[in-house]
Amino acid sequence: MKGNAEAPSPLSVAAKAAAELPARARVVHPGIWIHVRGRQVRLRGLRAAPTGLLLWLAILGPGVITGAAGDDAGGIATYSQAGAQFGYSLLWVLLMTTVSLIVVQEMSARLGVASGRGLLDLIRERFGIGWAIFAELVVLAANGSMIVTEFAAIGASAELLGVSRVLVIPLAALALGYLVVAGSYGWVEKVFLVMALTFLTYPVAAVLAHPDWGQALRGTLVPTVSTDPAFLLMFVALAGATMTPYQQLFQQSAIVEKGVARKHFGRERVDTIVGMIFSNLIGAFVVIACAATLHAVGTTDISTASDAAQALRPVAGDAAQALFAIGLLGAALLAGSVVPLATAYSVTEAFGFPKGVDLDFRRAPIFLGVFVALLAGGALLALIPNVPVIQLLVAIQVLNGILLPIFLLALLLLSNDRRVAGDMRNGLLANVLGWATFAVITTSVLVLLGSQALSALGISLPGGS
Repeated sequence: MKGNAEAPSPLSVAAKAAAELPARARVVHPGIWIHVRGRQVRLRGLRAAPTGLLLWLAILGPGVITGAAGDDAGGIATYSQAGAQFGYSLLWVLLMTTVSLIVVQEMSARLGVASGRGLLDLIRERFGIGWAIFAELVVLAANGSMIVTEFAAIGASAELLGVSRVLVIPLAALALGYLVVAGSYGWVEKVFLVMALTFLTYPVAAVLAHPDWGQALRGTLVPTVSTDPAFLLMFVALAGATMTPYQQLFQQSAIVEKGVARKHFGRERVDTIVGMIFSNLIGAFVVIACAATLHAVGTTDISTASDAAQALRPVAGDAAQALFAIGLLGAALLAGSVVPLATAYSVTEAFGFPKGVDLDFRRAPIFLGVFVALLAGGALLALIPNVPVIQLLVAIQVLNGILLPIFLLALLLLSNDRRVAGDMRNGLLANVLGWATFAVITTSVLVLLGSQALSALGISLPGGS
């Protein structure tokens, strides 16, 4: 009978199953798998987390980009003029502002992580729409004019390379617009980091210029102070070149868009410190290169991009202009992207509109519209012939220095507000250094404005020329 059929033994079942197995075990790759109509589909692979040097390179982002963008065309022009006019004697200002820059930018990044809001967003929510509009007008005044100078510098660098500015400026605007409008935040961040590599021409120039390193060290460690209006003007210009309002705006908004969690802020702090040190080291090398070449031969005034190009002559002789043009082009392209982005962030944050590089025109029309409009307007105005690029760039840095105390005050108040920053609010050291920075910058601006007013009346301050 069938009911009495002998059941197969477990051993025979196991042997039969083993015979049906493939000769080689199938490798199941890590990732996310789903079943679609009976088939397995792998959505994406899971990569191992970077370690060692790759880990440190992976965390570089908003901080390094912000620091490099601070060495924009205006910054390079200001550093060149400082070295040509005053030699090594103003290097101590860069050392001082390095500490201040790290404190201010770390504060800005920490505030972004703690609140999940951009700086103008917080000003609007904490102090009201009136203060947000006032701050926004300040941003537009400084950044709008700066964008024009960045595209003017792009045109100047193109002419040094023998290419018409009429061709290069529109192409640069189109390329930068496409990068941000069509790209994602991650891709844009990588491109910005690559742009920062162009600044490495300046340390090489400083070393090959054979400067007096003893005098450079003395100028770095021993402050030289004067009430000469020209000295005060350059002091404020250097402060404005190393610490500009758009840097705080961009880094805080970029941190928010990147979605950095509180537990990962330690990496962002490292990114900020590295970025700010890199920024001012580049500035110092530009000053040293110009002090060792231009100032050493009595050339104390820079009026064109070609004049500043002489600082790179020790590197490659007749190719100095080309090397300077590459550095200037990289600086202007990077800032020509970051400054309009910072401005677009600030406009949308001030009025509560959607923002983000990852969004398209349907979801963030104001953000992308402001960015594109700033690019187009800056490029068109920069096409005006005979623009005095160097003088205009230095003047913009002075304007940035004058406007900087407004944003420093807002940043300090917000970073100490428990309702905004929570347990990530400022500690004692950050407050001491932050308020000291605010006091020094504000005092220097007031002294500058006062000296300019007295000079207009024909009155010289003691110690001035």
